[in-house]
Amino acid sequence: MNFLDQIFLDNPVRNWLIVAIIILIVAVGKRFLSRYIAALLFIPIQKKWKSVEKIVFVDLVFKPLGIFLAVFVSFFVISTLQYPIVLKFAIGEYAFHELLLIFSKCVIIVYFIAFARRCIDFIAIVLEINAKSNKDKRDDQLIVFFRDFIKAILYIIGGLLILKLAFKVNVGAVLTGLSIVGAALALAAKESIENLIASFIIFFDKPFFTGDVVKVNNQTNTAGTIEQIGLRSTRIRTNDHTLITVPNKQMVDSVLDNWSMRDARRAEIKIELDISSPSATMLLFIEEIKSYLDNTKPIIVRHAVFVTDYTKSSIVVTVEFFTPPVALEELQAIKQQFLFYLKEALGKHQLKLATAGHDINIFNSEAGFGMPNIDTQII
Repeated sequence: MNFLDQIFLDNPVRNWLIVAIIILIVAVGKRFLSRYIAALLFIPIQKKWKSVEKIVFVDLVFKPLGIFLAVFVSFFVISTLQYPIVLKFAIGEYAFHELLLIFSKCVIIVYFIAFARRCIDFIAIVLEINAKSNKDKRDDQLIVFFRDFIKAILYIIGGLLILKLAFKVNVGAVLTGLSIVGAALALAAKESIENLIASFIIFFDKPFFTGDVVKVNNQTNTAGTIEQIGLRSTRIRTNDHTLITVPNKQMVDSVLDNWSMRDARRAEIKIELDISSPSATMLLFIEEIKSYLDNTKPIIVRHAVFVTDYTKSSIVVTVEFFTPPVALEELQAIKQQFLFYLKEALGKHQLKLATAGHDINIFNSEAGFGMPNIDTQII
């Protein structure tokens, strides 16, 4: 009898060799095969989004696609063999071949879901590239949100497929049972559900976007830059470079000050002049400040200079001005230049502060985040 026709584990040696060769070819060539299939899948994608590079898609999907193909082909060719009698034994209530079948189906479904997840990541990348050309930040925020949301749905579908195809479970009955259990879980997970609902409110009401600088509930320890808006919480990078997590429900229910949406920055300076300062000189001093501020447009867009208080020891001149919503460093530079000008103007008009060592107080509504109240002493 020919060696290839000899029976080994209830199958001819020829069949075992064919199966082994096919599995070996797939194992060795799955990297190249998956890249080739990924390149073919990219052809219709390129017609739709011509600006997307082919290597981005291939690098994302080729690994899970290669493993999925290897597992699927191996399962298919092995299933063509006759199951050996020697392996017909049971482990508990399940026959060994049933356990192998369940395991194989689970692996195939898991890697198929992994491949689908990578495809979702690629679509998100494509949408992010298109969104970068648009100044509206809402698109960036929605892309991240729906990417994570669709992935969660995909995982649920994968779990149901495993129950249905691998374990032969009646998915309809499971869903019916889950609807009853879900009501009980909803009560137990009330806060999580509220945060999930709040995330939808954030994305459709749009009180803030990723990258905005916000302060939550008028607390400086929850002031910072929005880094990520998730399904349950929002992550904020504070001025101390720490990362805090705020539940979405709190982001919706609390008073939220979005500094990135302001149309101007405000600064207020109070100058306490000596009570004996001549009124005419003070009026000239005030008019000169107004003239200086008029000449700073468009750096300073609005301003007001008035005598606002008259006490036993001082006459208070208040300078208030607004700038466009510039960066914090630029605002500090504008203030610094103005303070140096005030020092020269006081010397020019020979005006004295109320007492030696009195302060020029700069009040800033943003104190506590990046720019505390500044006390500049002029002696």
